[in-house]
Amino acid sequence: MKKIFNPPSVRRPFGNYNHGLLVPPGASLLVVSGQLGIGLDEKVPEDISAQAELCFEAIKAILADAQMSFADVIRISGFVTKREDFPAYMAVRDRYTLDPKPVSTLIIVGGFTRPEFLVEVEVTAAKIL
Repeated sequence: MKKIFNPPSVRRPFGNYNHGLLVPPGASLLVVSGQLGIGLDEKVPEDISAQAELCFEAIKAILADAQMSFADVIRISGFVTKREDFPAYMAVRDRYTLDPKPVSTLIIVGGFTRPEFLVEVEVTAAKIL
């Protein structure tokens, strides 16, 4: 079992995530590259929520290919280009994350490889064998 760390001496998390997770020895680790909001058809939605949905669906497929699920995700790093997109991104993130909630970082960036990209998401997952 993963162990959660939210010590009382540290401010509670701002959202649905934990400050720390400890993965026991022997777990299988998967590191997923940042996924962008682009479909197989090469289309990029204009909406942050739709792009975030594509990011998390791509991550879901990669996890499944590794015989994992969002229950195995221990860390999420999200990158958005606009501060006002935080709530929409976090709403999508929260629909995908499962308990115990992973640790999470969200950063505002100046942009991505193409100007139409609004969000990128990367995860680390650990499956206890």
